Amino acid sequence: MLDAVWQVWLQLSPWLLLGAAAAGLLHVLLPRDFARRQFRGLGGVGKAVALGVPLPLCSCGVIPAGLGLKKDGASDGAAIGFLISTPQTGVDSLLVSASFLGWPFTIFKALSALVMGLAGGAATEALHTDAEGIAGLEEATAPQSTIGFFEHMVDVIRPIWKWIVFGVVASAAITVWIPPGAIAGWSNLHPALVGLAALAIALPLYVCATASVPIAAALIAQGMPTGAALVFLMAGPATNIATIGAVKRAFGGRVLTVYLATVVIGSVGLAYLYDAFIPFQAIGSLTHEHGHPWWAWAAALLLAGLFVYFVLDDLRSAWLRRTAPAGPAVVTLEVEGLTCNNCVRKLERALRDADGVTSAMVTLDPSQATVEGSAGPADIEAVVRAAGYAVK
Repeated sequence: MLDAVWQVWLQLSPWLLLGAAAAGLLHVLLPRDFARRQFRGLGGVGKAVALGVPLPLCSCGVIPAGLGLKKDGASDGAAIGFLISTPQTGVDSLLVSASFLGWPFTIFKALSALVMGLAGGAATEALHTDAEGIAGLEEATAPQSTIGFFEHMVDVIRPIWKWIVFGVVASAAITVWIPPGAIAGWSNLHPALVGLAALAIALPLYVCATASVPIAAALIAQGMPTGAALVFLMAGPATNIATIGAVKRAFGGRVLTVYLATVVIGSVGLAYLYDAFIPFQAIGSLTHEHGHPWWAWAAALLLAGLFVYFVLDDLRSAWLRRTAPAGPAVVTLEVEGLTCNNCVRKLERALRDADGVTSAMVTLDPSQATVEGSAGPADIEAVVRAAGYAVK
């Protein structure tokens, strides 16, 4: 089992780091407001989808980005197209998919995300719902300060590191404990039935586009029809309970219906099309091979070291919360833009490093920061805004 985990890790690591590096370059080279301009009408839908396909945003990260587009003046269609297409792909996910499943499969998956985003965005535009849901929409995350290339690489990987570990372990477990061909009988079922079964599993769950690739590759190797795995890879990242709730609140019930219908019909239909017309041949191997090049070993060790750092930093944060002084808080601020635990950790680090702060605790629900020390409210607010968040 440990050997199988290491083999999957060796295959995943170089492409994940390369994708994160590409994301860092995009962050450094593109203007800060590039993703928030001129997204109106059908042309705006096309721009939003084309921008979203290569962006390495997971399901939690795409929510504030998509709602930010809407709040900054983008049409509902452009925002929905972005929300559908972006979490399915990303440069990191595409490179990992190519490593495990081959470029034909990867290109089809990217084109499918493009088609689904365009279809969902165009259908939303036809509803003319831009006036709905705006009053109840929270402010998007404040513009983030410029961070370095390597820091952004880390920020891309950190929100999904636990899911990557889960994906690698699950892939190895499938390879070791499920006999070859044990689920080959699934191929005898109608593709639509198998696709709907995969859809029922994927829709409510948080599934990271990158971390789920090794799982899909292992399932395909054990006999799962490729179309069912493709449904899992398309529908899983595009939907989860948090995304469904955010779309309902921000855009209304009619837009949510279009969103879900696009994901359901699009993923099952496109997967059926793939199975019917495109022969699948994975180039990635999940067998016990030890002939990996030196750079794969270097990337695997580097990524493992990075994950160890994440574990230690999480333990440190948990310890600081338990041992925080029980005295009265100097400042308690309600913060806007916190969408996940990665945001919480990022803001806590920024506050603890600030002058005059002896302890800081940030919570997601309620969304607030509690700070102790000699720093005044204005100084604390400045730190929060510099970290990329807003104060109510």
